[in-house]
Amino acid sequence: MSEVIKHECGIAMLRLRKPLSYFIEKYGTPTYAISKMYLLMEKQRNRGQDGAGIASIKLGMKPGKPFIDRARSVESDPINDIFKKVGKKLNKLSKDTEKYLDADYLRSNIPFVGDVYMGHLRYGTHGNNTINHCHPFMRNNNWRSRQLIMAGNFNMTNVDQLFDRLVELGQHPKENVDTVTVMEKIGHFLDLEVQDLFDKYRKTEDDNIKISEKIEEELDLGRVLSRSCKDFDGGYAFMGLTGFGGGFVARDVNGIRPAYYYADDEIIVVASEKTAIKTAFNADYDKIQEINPGHALIIDKQANYKEVQYLEPQKKLSCSFERIYFSRGTDPAIYNERKTLGKLLIPKVLEAIDYDLKNTVFSYIPNTAETAFLGMMKGLDKHLVAKRLESIEKGVSGEELEKILSFRPRQEKLVIKDVKARTFIADDAMRDDMVAHVYDTTYEVIRRDVDTIVVIDDSIVRGTTLEKSIIQMLDRLNPKRIVVVSSAPQIRYPDCYGINMSKMKEFVAFRAMVNLIKRNGKEDLLDEVYYRCKSALRKDEPLMVNYVQELYDQFTYEEISDEIANIIKSHNIKADVKVIFQTVDSLHEACPNHLGDWYFTGDFPTEGGMRVANRAFVNFMEGKDGRAY
Repeated sequence: MSEVIKHECGIAMLRLRKPLSYFIEKYGTPTYAISKMYLLMEKQRNRGQDGAGIASIKLGMKPGKPFIDRARSVESDPINDIFKKVGKKLNKLSKDTEKYLDADYLRSNIPFVGDVYMGHLRYGTHGNNTINHCHPFMRNNNWRSRQLIMAGNFNMTNVDQLFDRLVELGQHPKENVDTVTVMEKIGHFLDLEVQDLFDKYRKTEDDNIKISEKIEEELDLGRVLSRSCKDFDGGYAFMGLTGFGGGFVARDVNGIRPAYYYADDEIIVVASEKTAIKTAFNADYDKIQEINPGHALIIDKQANYKEVQYLEPQKKLSCSFERIYFSRGTDPAIYNERKTLGKLLIPKVLEAIDYDLKNTVFSYIPNTAETAFLGMMKGLDKHLVAKRLESIEKGVSGEELEKILSFRPRQEKLVIKDVKARTFIADDAMRDDMVAHVYDTTYEVIRRDVDTIVVIDDSIVRGTTLEKSIIQMLDRLNPKRIVVVSSAPQIRYPDCYGINMSKMKEFVAFRAMVNLIKRNGKEDLLDEVYYRCKSALRKDEPLMVNYVQELYDQFTYEEISDEIANIIKSHNIKADVKVIFQTVDSLHEACPNHLGDWYFTGDFPTEGGMRVANRAFVNFMEGKDGRAY
């Protein structure tokens, strides 16, 4: 993607199903679990740049002994910063082989040598980037069954409602943010479940220690989630651990946020991406399971696990942006989906270049669009095979046939990202000049005023980098035409489930639509939609209408694409500029199991999403710069 957008956080959980002594004996090191947690988090580094955190629990520790450890960091390289802290005492001890390989000594004396681990990579969509904003969060209690540690990849659209609900329950929350409200809501019902069990056994048992053990054996975490999450509105995959080692990983009812797990006789592991599990444990892909929408993976005290339904699942609408951009492309399914996205663009590309392949050079915007580029070229090869067969059937022979058979499309690496370039100058004119040089190009491969350049990006959000940098740079090569191709559809609406896209005015598709509204004398329609949105937001009844869709319905997909081309083409650009976007139908064809498309279509799966869309438009009309949720 030419423009970076902040997106979903990453989660990781690891539960050992054997004692530490087993891993020391089998692998010759006490660092098996810590090393695997490092890999799980490192292989999801793409999911977190603002901070990271890890927590571990030691099971069966005697009262008075520390059994929970936590480390968090907001340093520039938070993962390595954390694991340097985690490994500090272990590394010092490694010279003393006897103690280093003594499981009992390590558990009693060395932090983070535990049985259960939780890791989190933070990509904050808003708020301050401080250590206090880093997961995991802890809700402390001297009862292990009431102790709660949580981390997640989520955004709730009804934080105010959840906050009010906590107040109604008699709590006094210290912050009105989704992380705190989610943890306190779950913590409240965890307390109730524990208390109910305590009251039950107190009737027949006088030994409180034995009662605590029975509570830990019987505590129904699925029921806790059912009672606490029924009014959550948002996309989420969050995980929780109790002090006795029981845990859960819960996914929202539409499966918006991703969560996968793998288990064998040694471990149970959870992560946001399949490839992280594959890399860390070399697990077969077909044995890595996806947690179903409205379900939670529940792990008990004895490390037994099961997937249970805690809320009624709705239509599965997992985030398609995961497939287009966010997740690592080394996942075989994602790799093939991205290639298919590129291949499906070929008919539009051929039309845009007037089928003149001889005078067209194909390229891509690094680095995430490379796979879609490969798919586009594969689609082009298929087109050429069909044309060759057609020529043979027509009886073409000799030199003409040889020329047709030997033709290959021209492809070059035209766009090169210069990661060293930084926009550090405040002056507007010079800052734009600096932005223009974040990317560089390969010179002397384009024939002046003859060649067309086709360059593919995986998505176009704001259009700023295209306008200020890429188009400017490519125009210096003096092509006849520049065709910018997006393997994703037009981003028209804010996301409120984890991606940092909440201001409509920042979307180049929205700006294009507003331009067309004004140019066609339909400005009254902006006011009409504004008043409808205002009226709907004032009402308490459920809102499942996105009134902003009516504005886009005034124009065809191609009309908005053409206006986007006008926006990104500055007055000094000599080449003709055209922009092509993937269609939503083609997106669904390429990613049939991941149909979440609200940022493209405005069809939000929850009431909160509809409210965010309408509120974002109201903010635009009122000139407010704040986010819509």
